[in-house]
Amino acid sequence: MVEAGEGWSIDPFAGLVKDGRVYGRGACDMKGGLAASVIAAEAFMEVYPDFPGAIEISGTVDEESGGFGGVAHLAKLGYFSKPKVDHVIIPEPLNKDRICLGHRGVWWAEIETKGEIAHGSMPFLGDNAVRHMGAVLQAFEDELFPALDRKVTRMPVVPEGARRSTMNINSIHGGQTEDFRPGLPSPNVPHSCRLTIDRRFLLEEDLATVKGEVTGILERLKRERTKFDYEIRDLMEVLPLMTERDAPVVKAVAKGIMEIFDREPDYVISPGTYDQKHVARIGHIYDCIAYGPGILDLAHRPDEWVGIADMVESAKVMAIGLNVLLRGTAD
Repeated sequence: MVEAGEGWSIDPFAGLVKDGRVYGRGACDMKGGLAASVIAAEAFMEVYPDFPGAIEISGTVDEESGGFGGVAHLAKLGYFSKPKVDHVIIPEPLNKDRICLGHRGVWWAEIETKGEIAHGSMPFLGDNAVRHMGAVLQAFEDELFPALDRKVTRMPVVPEGARRSTMNINSIHGGQTEDFRPGLPSPNVPHSCRLTIDRRFLLEEDLATVKGEVTGILERLKRERTKFDYEIRDLMEVLPLMTERDAPVVKAVAKGIMEIFDREPDYVISPGTYDQKHVARIGHIYDCIAYGPGILDLAHRPDEWVGIADMVESAKVMAIGLNVLLRGTAD
């Protein structure tokens, strides 16, 4: 689970029920969706106890850090693979009347700038890796971020701002402050500085170009700056993914949305990746969507909540979807 962080007006782990909402860390992303899917499955089993098939609810871990210890591991073992599994609904919070067909791509990487250690009173004898990283960040601000903002996709990504390429600076670490004496600066010139990036890219982009935009800046700085050197370590690579709108699970859940809300669903793409990437690429199950209650913008934010009525309606949609997929009817 992602840490609660600062800014909460309530206890993030109390599960407060107030004004028709459940408040708490993970209420929206995605405990509300998991609860709705459990209710839908139990309702189906109660009505059709002798149905000769299987409905599985998998509450896996590790999705926020890539899902490699959760769904990816289970897919490798055959638990999320053909012929055991035919259809997958991942209850991510994309809103109760939307069907999420896929996601943008992601490249996580660590960039390390390298220098040369020396005494802090004589920095001219060393080479400051933190200053090198400062130049990298400035080049990102001046060149890369404006270029990414100009790239727009045809994918129906939500929210609107995610229809462009984005990159987030996750963390930066440099120097020897904590190794020397907590709270005091190090007496040395730092010889290493590390930066982690989260680059989200579009269906129209290829991974080699995405990486090349970063390495191009680093190579130019290497030519321009004295003693500048660097290293890039890949942490995760996931290509963009889209399920076809005529896939069985898409049509089944669309039938449920039409029955409950009397309207066609919106078809959207997630701004980030989720466990569909492992279901498709490892388990080879392409009949997979994300659908669940909750407002995506609330995920990972203070005072996160999910509506109780939204969970109930989403459970009804999923129950109808189960009927369509498993019995060929919405009744």
